[in-house]
Amino acid sequence: MPNRPLIQTFSMPANFKIDEVASSAAFKNLGLIVPPLGPIAQFSGTFSGTGFNTIFRPNSQKTPTQLPHGPAQGDNVLELNLTQETLSFSQALSNIPNRGSNQQADIFLNGVPYIQTVTDVTNPQQPVGIHFEPGIWLHVPATQIPNVGDTVARMASVPHGVTVEAQGKAQTINGKPNIPPVDITPFSRGNPGSKIRFASQTAAAQGTPRIPQDLTPFIAAGTITQAILDDPNTILRNHIASQNIVSTTILTIDTLHSQVPFGGGVDNIAFLMGDAAGGPAANANTVQMTATFWIEMIEHIINIPPIPVVGHPPLILPAVGGIAGEPVPHFSIAPPHPILRPIQIKVHSTQIQYSQTVLLNFEPLSWPHVSVATLVPTGAVSVPPSAWAAA
Repeated sequence: MPNRPLIQTFSMPANFKIDEVASSAAFKNLGLIVPPLGPIAQFSGTFSGTGFNTIFRPNSQKTPTQLPHGPAQGDNVLELNLTQETLSFSQALSNIPNRGSNQQADIFLNGVPYIQTVTDVTNPQQPVGIHFEPGIWLHVPATQIPNVGDTVARMASVPHGVTVEAQGKAQTINGKPNIPPVDITPFSRGNPGSKIRFASQTAAAQGTPRIPQDLTPFIAAGTITQAILDDPNTILRNHIASQNIVSTTILTIDTLHSQVPFGGGVDNIAFLMGDAAGGPAANANTVQMTATFWIEMIEHIINIPPIPVVGHPPLILPAVGGIAGEPVPHFSIAPPHPILRPIQIKVHSTQIQYSQTVLLNFEPLSWPHVSVATLVPTGAVSVPPSAWAAA
């Protein structure tokens, strides 16, 4: 499954904007001002990059997983995926009226639709699509009922039969983010402190119920190591270690009501729940999701060769630096005047990193399903006129 940007397949009519249906001019005036997007205004265009996914899968004895070193033993298999990803944002929806009551006036949301696709490239010769997610990011203004400040929310649907509504808050900091560790170790339901580690979490072990079973080539390449299995966010920290990050907007969302008093949650089709209570007989019941998105403004150095004649098609150049195999943005170079000698200019681009944990309940345990990725603009970023001021 090729990891193509979804620009052509994900589009809306150019003049489409959501607005309220007004019964009078007086009511219409309430919605004349387009609500702000707030921190999600930076979700614009198409981004692509690489990541890592971990998921413990139920190993049903009715449909056992076949592995090179024999059938998997036990009730689970740990699947590890090196990934390529595309995250494509559409135009903002503009003005989304939400009706209040006698105690709370109407509010107006704004939102950005998106489509996310993830491809497993653990075996580069056999890429496999493993995730497709349409959704919407929303900016929700402060309200009195409930008494909550500005928030952001993400509504997502995945084809396994799960929908998620997660809400949270945003903050902007100077410089790099402090990305905390994340643990994939399962634990007893309702008791995150009671962790139960499995042999498949040991990178050097070769015969455990894991896909891939033998991680020797990945350990040698540094793509799946013990440090990464112990903390997948290691990949994110390694990626930004040498980057010059000017500022970071942090979106923290969850279905746990840790930042809003209620609302949101996760819905599953009946099969996933297994029974009405979603108890021990559940197949792979999704019960909660937490995620942090770091929207980073990166300062890059671009090496510009001599361009003695202007007016030709723009030159496309990559940013300097970066880790081998990791995504770097490219820039559209069209100086306003001739460049007679090699120079360097400073430019900025947006980078999206995220770490997401989804808890799946099957048998007596909760199993963290962790996904991380770093994404950069898919198309060439235009260099602004200000970058050439000193050139």
